[in-house]
Amino acid sequence: MDLHILDHKLRVTSITKTGLQQYTHPLIKLIFLRNRTRCKFFSLTETPENYTVVLDEEGFKELKPSEHLQVEGSTWFPLNVVSNGNASSSSQAVGVTKIAKSVIAPLAEQHVSVFMLSTYQTDFILVREKDLSVVVETLLEEFNIFREEGGESVPVHSQDACNGLQRNGREVPHARVHPVLIPENQFCVMSLDPDTLPAIATTLIDVLFYSNSPKEGASVDQDMECIKFFFSGELWRMVRIGGQPLGFDECGIVAQISQPLADSDISAYYISTFSFDHALVPEEDIVSVTEMLQAQRKDMSS
Repeated sequence: MDLHILDHKLRVTSITKTGLQQYTHPLIKLIFLRNRTRCKFFSLTETPENYTVVLDEEGFKELKPSEHLQVEGSTWFPLNVVSNGNASSSSQAVGVTKIAKSVIAPLAEQHVSVFMLSTYQTDFILVREKDLSVVVETLLEEFNIFREEGGESVPVHSQDACNGLQRNGREVPHARVHPVLIPENQFCVMSLDPDTLPAIATTLIDVLFYSNSPKEGASVDQDMECIKFFFSGELWRMVRIGGQPLGFDECGIVAQISQPLADSDISAYYISTFSFDHALVPEEDIVSVTEMLQAQRKDMSS
């Protein structure tokens, strides 16, 4: 398999709920008016606490400093695994569980903190720029590693990892199993063609910026018709990781969830945010996932 280090230096930020209005214009520009910005990587996730925005340095320039904006201090690079069509047919799992054993677990063992962003098409594993040498050395036996430079993919070799990249020098943290919360909400995983954005822009703006506002009955049916247009049909349930904000330096949080799911061939989409981590699993598997995680926590505490 191939592992690509994408040519994007990313920043991880958080916008408070009360400060969203201050950032409405730059966020609409980044989402809907891409031809007016040089941003090439953008992700926005709403949680009950805040909005997590991950974007490259060009996009980061659009977010003006304020008391409502928190910025994690590191620069992150996104990694992307390409299977070349040779993925094992014995496992039907998709999402983060496909790379749990080959990427997530080895990096956790080397005490590399990761930030995960699953999408409909692929998973992005974000690692700190200062950890790149450790990442390359750890994964080089398993993957052909390439780094994007000027639009081209250049092979990365072991000696390259030691040139100009600092080693991870952090102390080994004590492993801990975080509590999980499984809300009753059902979730949809969707994919949109950029060409469809103008047709559903009003719906998306309403969801992003006015989700707490009262809705008029006439607009609900219209929204549902738009949703049917790009909804795949499968329902998912969320596993939320962390009883309190997790922080960015702890390692093994993604592995805590992805490893047991991978062992059971259960699909999962994984979304890290500024405060907590979230895994989406098929609704039909939620009972077995709940029992599995409860047993894991009991084993670790005994």
